[in-house]
Amino acid sequence: MARESSSVRSAFLLLLCFLLETASAQLSSTFYSTSCPSALSTIKSGVSSAVKSEARMGASLLRLHFHDCFVNGCDASVLLDDTANFTGEKNAGPNANSLRGFNVIDTIKSQLESACPGIVSCADLLTVAARDSVVALGGPSWTVPLGRRDSTTASQSAANSNIPAFTLSLSGLITAFSNKGFTAKEMVALSGSHTIGQARCTTFRTRLYNENNINATFATSLKANCPSSGGDNNLSPLDTTSPTSFDNAYFKNLQIQKGLLHSDQQLFSGGSTDAQVNAYSSNSATFMTDFANAMVKMGNLSPLTGSSGQIRKSCGKVN
Repeated sequence: MARESSSVRSAFLLLLCFLLETASAQLSSTFYSTSCPSALSTIKSGVSSAVKSEARMGASLLRLHFHDCFVNGCDASVLLDDTANFTGEKNAGPNANSLRGFNVIDTIKSQLESACPGIVSCADLLTVAARDSVVALGGPSWTVPLGRRDSTTASQSAANSNIPAFTLSLSGLITAFSNKGFTAKEMVALSGSHTIGQARCTTFRTRLYNENNINATFATSLKANCPSSGGDNNLSPLDTTSPTSFDNAYFKNLQIQKGLLHSDQQLFSGGSTDAQVNAYSSNSATFMTDFANAMVKMGNLSPLTGSSGQIRKSCGKVN
């Protein structure tokens, strides 16, 4: 009898250990509530300060998170500098001379390390900073599940192949997002992030000078800042109506052929997503809700949890 109760107890303890281990590998909104109570307020303060000094930074931090998650999951691999062992993602095609905000992340990370050394991951920092950036520019808020850990490597080739290009057709966009588990509707909602931020002339020049589904007055106004040759890095807002407000103006612009990028206008060009653009254009609240839900889903893409990865002391290099 004693042996039987002992084996039952052992089995129970094994089960308990398994459950605890499984629980530790799940993301949770309260992950830092005891280990680093000031984590979320520290990140929010850093983001608010950065966006206040330069509104465009909000879009840059949101984009950093997106470009991180679409490449082998939300693991802060996008922040790693090149090493002798791997070529990082910073200089991949979609990122070179384009991704920014690394200094803001580094500043916040150093504050987190001072408050609670070795506790808050760069991956969680990126995820929360994206949310706080949207909020700082008037967009919706959402609860961010936490507990991601940081990768110890990066992949430039994966960045080149996984991040959706501005040259994609509607079917290409749908496929690129579907490959990450998103529906066409979620793809349209996430594309609404282009209601903030700026794009370089090199990304929309071809559309400007060669495409017909573009508002003529809009095109003329852009050509002054984006000549047919030269001026590659000259910037134009993705949403000319309210470039530093997170709203639904992006969708209204698409309805009148004022999408800046080829991929933007593809969402409203007689295809299957026209109805969704119309819906978001007429109902801002629906867009905000769908965007927030899609951002939570994106933040949950293949996170490293439990004992996988590490908590980097510095976001640009492995420990």
